[in-house]
Amino acid sequence: MVTLTNTLSGKKETFHPIKPDTITLYACGITPYDRAHIGHARSYVSFDLLYRWLKFLGYEVIYCRNYTDIDDKLLKKAKEQLGDPLRYPEIAQKVITQYQKEMQQLNNVDPNYEPRVTEHIPLIIEFIEKLIAKGNAYESNGDVYFSVRSFPEYGKLSKQQVDELRAGARIEAGEKKRDPLDFALWKNEDEGTFWKSPWGWGRPGWHIECSAMASHYLGDQIDIHGGGRDLLFPHHENEVAQSEALTGKSFANYWIHNGLMRLDAEKMSKSLGNIIAIEDILKNYDPMELRFYFLQHHYHSPMEFSFQDLDGATKSYRRLCRALESVPVGSFSQQELEAMPVTARILEFLHEDLNSAGMLGVVFENLDALKEDQNLASAVKQLLHDVLGLRLQLVPEKEQEITPEIQKLIDEREAARSQKDWARADAIRDQLKEMGYEARDKKN
Repeated sequence: MVTLTNTLSGKKETFHPIKPDTITLYACGITPYDRAHIGHARSYVSFDLLYRWLKFLGYEVIYCRNYTDIDDKLLKKAKEQLGDPLRYPEIAQKVITQYQKEMQQLNNVDPNYEPRVTEHIPLIIEFIEKLIAKGNAYESNGDVYFSVRSFPEYGKLSKQQVDELRAGARIEAGEKKRDPLDFALWKNEDEGTFWKSPWGWGRPGWHIECSAMASHYLGDQIDIHGGGRDLLFPHHENEVAQSEALTGKSFANYWIHNGLMRLDAEKMSKSLGNIIAIEDILKNYDPMELRFYFLQHHYHSPMEFSFQDLDGATKSYRRLCRALESVPVGSFSQQELEAMPVTARILEFLHEDLNSAGMLGVVFENLDALKEDQNLASAVKQLLHDVLGLRLQLVPEKEQEITPEIQKLIDEREAARSQKDWARADAIRDQLKEMGYEARDKKN
């Protein structure tokens, strides 16, 4: 029996798929206006773990993860970097190419479908037309809005009270909606730009995209939908409203949200500007070291990033590699794995809401036993390889690159020391340590 923490109910539930042998899984993908960061990496490693686990249990899993490749932030980036917002596809493609490379480095399995919004505009327009026909959406001077009042269950996923939301909501200048809570399904644009629709030229709003693509690839009802916890409201709440208003069916039976990656006690996000790009981390760490670092934490829990913790995880991962590198990956059946006490305990942790942290605890508790029992070691390596997605190949430790930013801090620290400004020198040393560098002073 597999249990998962379902955001919809707010508790752990036994997982029951809609069909006995097939599971549909949708995860919200990136908006490719800037490099993906380690918060994204943590989220997609979490969903890769879920995908691998369900496949290991014998299910056929149909996995869809989208690209929101048309968005206000993307248009702004294109204007800033290329001088023309309509050149946004160039920005999107560059970011997507880099992101796909990083997902492969992290050993994430490619989803069955990776749809881009810009390739599904007719589908999205049709979805909006149906919502208007049902009375759940309305056109206003070329814009189309979803009427929140038309969906009485609005707020059920995020546990928000509509009256409280309405009390704090405002209609911004230029918006033409009837109610402050109504949200855009279609945004009016100048004639000849973006796409032609029944309401004039324009482009889709953010939330409608996932509803349309999820239903197209996975059906009106899907087993599991998820993403980072920051998407819970308003994005996922609005998806529920749109999809269920149209079909009258439960959109997703299980909503899975991974905990957020935090840096200096704040959510890591591109909009806040406090990101650490995956690309930058992988200059100094092996991708499997980063993946192991994420898996040491339960996917549902928030995670405070620090280079010190990542270095500790790296040492543990390398220790695991040394213990198992000469052992072949096993091919044991579930029944055979359940018959071994150690692997049986590992499976119990995985069944219990994908507790990879607990699983790894069992592995390290039994490292000595693994060295003595080749059969057991092979079985454990099978689970680490197939379910956790760890390659367990010991690679040479990377030398950290001294970037211009780091060199500048080193020079500032040397200047502070020469001026006997010890407080400033210590502060820079601490800053370097947070960035993954240790400054050691010698007599010369």
